[in-house]
Amino acid sequence: MGLTYLHTMVRVKDLEKSMAFYALLGLKETRRYDSEAGRFSLIFMAPPGQEDRPIELTYNWDGDNELPSDSRHFGHLAYGVEDIYQMCQHLQDNGVVINRPPRDGRMAFVRSPDNISVELLQNGDALDPAEPWASMESTGHW
Repeated sequence: MGLTYLHTMVRVKDLEKSMAFYALLGLKETRRYDSEAGRFSLIFMAPPGQEDRPIELTYNWDGDNELPSDSRHFGHLAYGVEDIYQMCQHLQDNGVVINRPPRDGRMAFVRSPDNISVELLQNGDALDPAEPWASMESTGHW
């Protein structure tokens, strides 16, 4: 019996803010399901060319007062990037806090508007340490 990865689901409080955050990472909407009867939307977003590896954003139209405080022990999403410094600068320029800067040229962490931890990893070998990242302190939790 084979096993096929389908998606990772996260609940979102503000659909537009969350979609904008994942779009900053480079994800595109690949599929959408709106349920009038259930009063919810499922939006699937994935990197271009990787539509089979999406994140599912679940949005309840009437709000989501039952978001688990422990995020159901969810760890983080992880994405490989071509240039970690360029990605972190792009996110920072658009108001995203870099919680764990890429001091090592390899790894950074940010948080989505819904407090989902997102790990960014440099594709291939780590880049040489560079400022301002090399001396930047961590901010908040990651």
